[in-house]
Amino acid sequence: MATLPNPLPSLATSGLPLPPGSLVDATLDGPWHEPLLWYADGPAAPRDWPDLRAAGRRLGLLPVLVTGGRRDQWPEEWDLCPDGTSYPGDHDADEVLADYWTEYADDEMGEGTAAGEGEEQSEGPGSWPGLAPVPAREAAEDADTAAAGLAGVIAADADEWLGGARMALVPARRSADIPAAIGWSGPMNHENDVARLCAVLRSWEDRYDARVVVLGFDTMIVSVGRPPTTVEEARALAAEHYAFCPDNIDQSPPHDLDVYAEKAVLNQKAWSFWWD
Repeated sequence: MATLPNPLPSLATSGLPLPPGSLVDATLDGPWHEPLLWYADGPAAPRDWPDLRAAGRRLGLLPVLVTGGRRDQWPEEWDLCPDGTSYPGDHDADEVLADYWTEYADDEMGEGTAAGEGEEQSEGPGSWPGLAPVPAREAAEDADTAAAGLAGVIAADADEWLGGARMALVPARRSADIPAAIGWSGPMNHENDVARLCAVLRSWEDRYDARVVVLGFDTMIVSVGRPPTTVEEARALAAEHYAFCPDNIDQSPPHDLDVYAEKAVLNQKAWSFWWD
C-alpha cells in the first residue's frame, strides 16, 4: 500500500501535545516494522477530536475514536493485517460494490418467491443498480465539523454508546483510508482486503461528506455531513450499504432493505456497521 512517510516513530519529539498513550505495532503475524497507530490510555473528551485533528494534520495524522467494545478488545488485540492490505486508490467503488452485490444479494435476498396462479415469480434483488446519486440538498455544515460534532457526542457518553472510547491518531491521507492504513481486519469474514471497502468510503466522502469516526474490533461508525433527504435517495444508498455490510440487514430484524433505508439511512447523520 502506498503511504506517506510515517510520523509515528518520531511522535515523542514532534511537539504534538498528547495525553499518555501507546504506539501499536501488533498484528496478526507479529510486530509490524513500524507503529500503525497511536491511541490514548484514557477515555476521550468531547474536545479531543477537533484539537487533535488541527494539531495532527501538519504531521499527516488523522484522528479516529477507537473502542474496546463490550469485550474490552483494544487495538493490540484487533488482529491487524497491514501486509494483506492494498491501496484504496487502486479500486473502483462501483466495481467493488457490484462484486459484493452479486455475491451476497442473490444468496441472501434473491431466492425469489413462489408465484401464485396468474402471478409472475419474484426475481429477487435484481442486478446491481449502480452507485446512488449525490443528494440534491446541500450539506448544512463542513464535513469535518460534522465529524467533530459526532465524535464529541460519542465521547461525552462513550460508555453508553460503545463501552468506552479513546482518541487515536493514524497516518493517512484522508479519513476513508484510515482502516487501510492500519490494516484493519474488522470485516474479515466479508472482505480480506479492507482497502476495497476504503474505496467505497472514499466515494461516500465525495458524495455524502462521510468521515470515519469510530473503529472497534469489528465495528465502524461514520459521520455523514450530507445524508439522503428523500426516500428515493435513501433506498438507492441502502443497496450500497447492503453490499458494503450485509450483516446490517441480514442479522438485524426486520431484514428488509426498504425499512433499513428509511430507519438507518434517510436523514441520518451517522451510519453504523458491524461485521459478524
